[in-house]
Amino acid sequence: MTHIMKMALAASMLAGIGTAAPAFAADNAMKVCGAKYQAAKTAKTLPAGQTWSQFLAQCRASLPKPAAVTVPAKPVVAAKPAVVTKPAPTRVAVAKPPKTPGQPSPAQAAMYARERQCGAQYRAAKAAGKVPAGQTWPQYWSACNKRMK
Repeated sequence: MTHIMKMALAASMLAGIGTAAPAFAADNAMKVCGAKYQAAKTAKTLPAGQTWSQFLAQCRASLPKPAAVTVPAKPVVAAKPAVVTKPAPTRVAVAKPPKTPGQPSPAQAAMYARERQCGAQYRAAKAAGKVPAGQTWPQYWSACNKRMK
């Protein structure tokens, strides 16, 4: 592992510890206050009508505050040495024929012509009863388009 990656891993681990400490402290307060609440409840020393929420708020206030977690400053990383890069390959532009807005390309025009021819054949075959039972226009068009290409 490179030195930089080790430093980054260490920093992320310290950051994770910094965020886990408050959760641990809150969990610890819940355990301590829960034990005190159960003991007071068993000994019947709870004030009349006091709920768990009220007891927890008082108990947390009486507990010592956890020490603030400090996250160390990010270490200064030395500048990377300059990397020599190769020039990007040049691309040759291929001239495309100008396209008129709203006009189909030659491939689209050929497809539209095949669709019209297949449509005429489908209507004729359907009128003559030669279309197989259950065959729909999309199925007929797919087969006809393959034949015409």
